[in-house]
Amino acid sequence: MKKTIKNIYLTWRTGSGGRRIPVGRIKKNSSQGVVFSYLKKGVEEAKKKGFLLFEGFPDVNKVYNSNVLDIFGHRLIKNERIDSKYFYEFWMIQPERRNDTFYLLAMTQGLVPTDNFEFLADFYPVKGLKFITEISGLSQAEIASDIVAEGDLLQSINEPENQYDKYAVALYKDGQKLGYVKLINSRVFYLSKYTPQITVHSIERNGTLKKVFIKVIFQ
Repeated sequence: MKKTIKNIYLTWRTGSGGRRIPVGRIKKNSSQGVVFSYLKKGVEEAKKKGFLLFEGFPDVNKVYNSNVLDIFGHRLIKNERIDSKYFYEFWMIQPERRNDTFYLLAMTQGLVPTDNFEFLADFYPVKGLKFITEISGLSQAEIASDIVAEGDLLQSINEPENQYDKYAVALYKDGQKLGYVKLINSRVFYLSKYTPQITVHSIERNGTLKKVFIKVIFQ
């Protein structure tokens, strides 16, 4: 099985519409296992906006190499929940990897409604890579809710000159700019020699587009 996940970045933002700031990184290797450490520059920036260190990892200077996945894994859905089948289908989770916490964090982003942390994967540029992510920047654009529908094909344009992210990837529907591929998830667009196919996976509407999840497949 080809490796698809390089690292997972822990990001934080002030709330909906806030810019995501990478504050930590989770690495996995054969010698050390799974390791978590904070990104000091990101932590310093985030603290100015009210950021508090992740519970269970109280020392910004420490490299954590024990119980990392046990702590972060509490954010994941339990297999015994009746809605777990829908959850795994939504995020395109491989059935044989439903107990792989590192993989699940990367693929589902570890989202919970009670905080503003997200776990965003930096993917290897392998053929056949596929993942679900979300369009960022929608709240600023206030795009009419009927612009896109589930199944629509989107176009991507790299924006390396973007002042916020040198790996920025803008998304368009018939010439209408919708927003961007999420931070970190966008890096593989710059590294892959394969063509990304991007389709609208799921939509939340409230007069305007509230959330748009997309399916990305590198063919």
